[in-house]
Amino acid sequence: MKAIVMTATGNPDVLDYQDIPEPQITTPTQIKVKIVAAGVNPVDTKIRRNGVFYDQPLPTVLGCDGAGTIVETGKAASRFKLGDKVWFCHGGLGREQGNYAEYNVLDERWVSLMPNSLSFAEAAALPLVLITAWGGLYDRGSLQKSQTVLIHAGAGGVGHIAIQLAKLKGARVITTVSSEEKADFVRALGADEVVLYTQNDVVSSVLNLTEGQGADLVFDTIGSAVFKESINVTKHFGRIITLLGLSDSDLSEARMRNLLIGFELMLTPMLRDLDEARDKHVQILRQCALWIDESLLKPHVSHQFPLQQAAEAHSLIEAGHTSGKIVLSVSKS
Repeated sequence: MKAIVMTATGNPDVLDYQDIPEPQITTPTQIKVKIVAAGVNPVDTKIRRNGVFYDQPLPTVLGCDGAGTIVETGKAASRFKLGDKVWFCHGGLGREQGNYAEYNVLDERWVSLMPNSLSFAEAAALPLVLITAWGGLYDRGSLQKSQTVLIHAGAGGVGHIAIQLAKLKGARVITTVSSEEKADFVRALGADEVVLYTQNDVVSSVLNLTEGQGADLVFDTIGSAVFKESINVTKHFGRIITLLGLSDSDLSEARMRNLLIGFELMLTPMLRDLDEARDKHVQILRQCALWIDESLLKPHVSHQFPLQQAAEAHSLIEAGHTSGKIVLSVSKS
């Protein structure tokens, strides 16, 4: 089968379009999926630059997000039938094969039926960001109706989904973006207030919008500098949830404000083989599929590349100027 293979760590040119052996079912509850589309996420580019999460030799196939059709089932697989359209987040971290390939094999437990109203490309764009935004806002952030949430980088992959999930909860959403075009985009998603961080000071803008109190919840999708700044715009006794690690952050003001600080790494259940937590991920996909089919939640795919142009997709996502998600078209449905 055709696949994109990461041959070494480095720049996007280490991604090579190759023929590799097609994966085979090896346990009774596995299924084989013909991959139609694969999502491209920032974690893919970080693994490509820094190396895989496991002590495994290269080459490897990247790509956590996939959508496709079931073409084979193991003897004890009973949840799905041949031809079912499915989406999932599995593999691509250096141990199990990822989804930059024409086929993948995984246990049926980690798969969910696609929303009926989505294309394969739209479905492939969503699993990782849906689970991340849900975990950050609902689970770690405990977001409640009528609370104010500040979502950094609202036009990004996680951000544009987080805005919609926050509005489904009944929250007031403030978000940051870099341009007027992105401001229009996030307003169309439901954002109540938009701060252009390229033109305005984020701290003073958010404090003005919250009558000096700050947001009940801040969702940091950027990293240390933004996290540090966010302390001053989080309401006393509020919460900050970050997707990134912290480096030498002064937490004295966070302590004075009695803030709860949380981390959201949706990869943990896969990396640590926490099966019950992965079951929760599948439940999230099922619930979000219902909302999507009710037109309450919608992905935005800004760019779609053929599989053999995965390097171009990585270059684009690393440039940091896109809205929504980037997807690889792997094969015809």
